Amino acid sequence: MALANRTWGEKRIASELLVKLGIHVSPRTVRRYMATSRAPRDDVRSQRSSTFVRNHASAVLACDFFVTITANFRVLYVFVVLEVGSRRIRHWNVTEHPTAEWTAQQFRMVMSGEEPHRFLIHDHDSIDTDRVDRTIAAMGLTILKTPVRSPQANAFCERVIGTIRRECLDWLILLNESHLRRVLGEWVAHYNRGRPHTSLGPGIPDAPDLPPVPSGHHIRDGYRVVAMPILGGLHHDYRLEPRAA
Repeated sequence: MALANRTWGEKRIASELLVKLGIHVSPRTVRRYMATSRAPRDDVRSQRSSTFVRNHASAVLACDFFVTITANFRVLYVFVVLEVGSRRIRHWNVTEHPTAEWTAQQFRMVMSGEEPHRFLIHDHDSIDTDRVDRTIAAMGLTILKTPVRSPQANAFCERVIGTIRRECLDWLILLNESHLRRVLGEWVAHYNRGRPHTSLGPGIPDAPDLPPVPSGHHIRDGYRVVAMPILGGLHHDYRLEPRAA
């Protein structure tokens, strides 16, 4: 796994082994078997979240824009909406010309009126005008604006944007908007349904319906490990499947 997934550290590999394959080993044990010359160190520091966000995580959405540049130097804006409690990327979209109307339309696509969400965290970006805020408020959401120049106040969304860069976009040369959409479509599906998150136990935000995997130190008898490449082999999704008789 370390050789096939160049961006994975010991915590990510230990989570993959536990959640997908039922092999229970500590990150320190994983580290012993990784080549020290290339193994990325997992960040041992964790950013403390506020008591409010911890208590209301299941009802909180967080959103933000980030910029990416194509091979011909076009600037594209990616909009991301994250469910804080589940860590699931609820919505994303790409545009070359972000406007208040375009941003308001993204929230209309996200909110159907049946969700338990009550709060939305966003910053003081000039795109988030009073018109956007009124649209959001009409959907029953309370807006929580972060302090000026304080990205740590929207730490969950900033973290997922950093993950998108470190595990996906930093490793690819994007040709155009269509290419960016294909890449993000594949990666977000992997992020939501295949990537273990340490903060969830570890767990997967939108875990597929799989039979429970007993935890131990060995692969279950009669099963083998199958790896499915993601983004041409930049990442892999590991599963257990029965051996052929």
